[in-house]
Amino acid sequence: MLDKVGEATYRLKMTRVELSDQGLIYCQADEWIQDPDRSWYSIAQKDAENTNLRVKAKERVPDTASLMVRISSQQTTLQEGQELSLSCNIDTQNLEERFFSVAWLRGSVELVRIGPTGVLSLGSQYSGREKQGELRAARIGNSDYRLILQPVRTEDQGEYICRAWPQERGQDGAFTQGAAQDSSAQLVSISVAGSGLTLEMQSTASVNEGDILKLTCKVHGVKDQLSVTWQHKSTSTSTAIFTDVVGLSQEGVMEKGGEFTNRKVKAMRPATDTFTLELDEVKPTDAGVYQCAVSEWKVNSKTSSRSQAATVTVAPIESFVKVNLIGRNNVVTVGENVELMCRVRGSPLPITLIWSVRRDASTLDNILTLYSNGAISWSGDQHSYQMKVESKPNDVIYYLLINGASHREAGNYQCSVSVFLENAYKKLSSSNQLAVKVQNPVRKLVLTSIPALKRNISTDIDIQCSVTKAPSASSRYAVTWIHQQNSENRTIVSSDQDSIVTFGPQVDRQRMSMRRTKGPSFELTIWQAQILDSGSYICKVVEWLQDPRGRWYQLLPVSATTKLTLIEPDKDLRLNKKEQQVIVRKGDEVEFKCNISGAFSPSFFYKVAWLYTGRDSARANATLVELDHTGLLRYPKNQAIQGLQGRLHLSRPTKSSVCLRIQRAHEGDSGTYQCHVVQYQLDRESRWQQTASDRAGSIMLSVNVTGIVDTDTGCKSYIWMGTVIAVLICSLLVIFILMLKKRFCKASGTKASQSLWTEQYPLNTKPDGVP
Repeated sequence: MLDKVGEATYRLKMTRVELSDQGLIYCQADEWIQDPDRSWYSIAQKDAENTNLRVKAKERVPDTASLMVRISSQQTTLQEGQELSLSCNIDTQNLEERFFSVAWLRGSVELVRIGPTGVLSLGSQYSGREKQGELRAARIGNSDYRLILQPVRTEDQGEYICRAWPQERGQDGAFTQGAAQDSSAQLVSISVAGSGLTLEMQSTASVNEGDILKLTCKVHGVKDQLSVTWQHKSTSTSTAIFTDVVGLSQEGVMEKGGEFTNRKVKAMRPATDTFTLELDEVKPTDAGVYQCAVSEWKVNSKTSSRSQAATVTVAPIESFVKVNLIGRNNVVTVGENVELMCRVRGSPLPITLIWSVRRDASTLDNILTLYSNGAISWSGDQHSYQMKVESKPNDVIYYLLINGASHREAGNYQCSVSVFLENAYKKLSSSNQLAVKVQNPVRKLVLTSIPALKRNISTDIDIQCSVTKAPSASSRYAVTWIHQQNSENRTIVSSDQDSIVTFGPQVDRQRMSMRRTKGPSFELTIWQAQILDSGSYICKVVEWLQDPRGRWYQLLPVSATTKLTLIEPDKDLRLNKKEQQVIVRKGDEVEFKCNISGAFSPSFFYKVAWLYTGRDSARANATLVELDHTGLLRYPKNQAIQGLQGRLHLSRPTKSSVCLRIQRAHEGDSGTYQCHVVQYQLDRESRWQQTASDRAGSIMLSVNVTGIVDTDTGCKSYIWMGTVIAVLICSLLVIFILMLKKRFCKASGTKASQSLWTEQYPLNTKPDGVP
């Protein structure tokens, strides 16, 4: 831009010079005159001396678009209470058309930031000072910003920097922040002013979680009005800063800090020289350093400030609240009472207590919850438990009473405690577990029975056991009759506590029955006893009692034994007692023979049964096949021997022998086989009576895959002998018939030659008197 500043003086002004503008610049003047016809003509021209213009490039930082940031202070050495003014200047291209954010930092702590639209944002440590008018920041020009701290404190000394960020504004009005550019550091020193204000405060303090934290700050050398700000800094991190807790202005107005707005905190001045801080319901996060910052005011100007700090530790509530569970009588008999005591010590807050029990290996079941306001919530059977509370100077005892314990109340008991902190229940450690054992009462039931009985076979027999001493008239009884023979027990019949009768497997229900009579007595009846019914009969009785909750439980069983001996009449029934061993190959056919010896009578009839004992208990003395005395052939049902029964063939070649044939022998057929014969005879009333019985010797069968075999058990030879005898009898019968026929033929020939009729009664061919 060219301006005329005098009669013969001109000035050239260049804005926003660029590197291309550098070079030689000179002024060239032309002198002009005007003719009478008013036309101008140049009469002279002259150049001024050359001026060499150099344009120096600005220092550029590529990431900040040539942004330069400078910090300056009018005074860097101050006394406490004076004003600190820090200016920040930024320089870059097109400065008027661009937006920036500017902030001041002391060390790594940001004091205040001015946004691209001029809005202030304060650091948490300095928000209180801005409200009190101690901190001001503003933009004072296109490129100039200023921060003022007044009055300054000794803690304000240190190195300050100014940081700027370019901000790009989008079409939607939102700003995008660019890379930051820092200025050089500016050192500020602040010395203590000649004020007599001093503070006194304890250096350490301890408080339990949930209690009230109380700190006292004593002030000496007071001249003017005072204000106090209580601040807190956590010690959990090294980068933590002081934040305002609560403040009390010189006019006595209390104001909470941002993080403590919803906390129960207050600052008071109980005396002219005393300030106190009270923080209720202390949390573990409240531990750290607390600072008492006191400022002295004259009119509306702060003249001096002092601060004193104390370190506070907070003991977590788990470290001093103790919960212990004890019991006076935790091993009881059904129906007795149990008293459990949960002792809680050291809780500064009202507590919520929960009683719970673990039965067997299950999860914990809550019984009841006693809330801090005294309300009770029942989760278990309210009729089984009672609650009682006893307060003492140092602890509180919570009683849990179990009235009339039953097996249902047995288990591991526990009490747990929680406190209400920070608007939520905080669970503390639970007590130890205490086992409550509920035992059955001592068994008092006494049974009696006849030790031994002798009876004849084919008679009806009653075996009885009686309760001679019963502990309760309301008792119920479960009874089981067991037949013991050859060290083997077999359940015959049982009746549970509800009188439901169940017969054992392979029991002939037509011959066995059980009933209960007065006393009480329990009677087993065997109709038409057989020789196999001999042995010991055990009467096992289980007593059932009712607990206080109405549930039934059982005591240990009591037994009484009666030995039954069955007497057979003299008999001439005999079986071969010799034991045999037979070895065959898999797939072979096996035959066993049972020979009946003794005097035979047409009135004797025989019941023959083949018994089998395999390698497992399910096939012990199992009846394979049975041919009774009426000629009925029966295969008793037994799943364990069903496959073997399907390959059996029973035959009776003679009246005194019975053969059992096994087709296609399997390895599983190995075992012991035995023949059992019972002799019957009809009495005068046409009823079958057992007259004798016997068992043959055992036949031990081994079925091998390969090997030497021995299958001759006598049945095949007897069949052969029977066949030969039958052939001989038939031959003799034919010869006898032929001889009879021959004799008859001879007699016929004699009569033909000499007629007996004509000899004895000759015919008269002529009448009498005729010549």
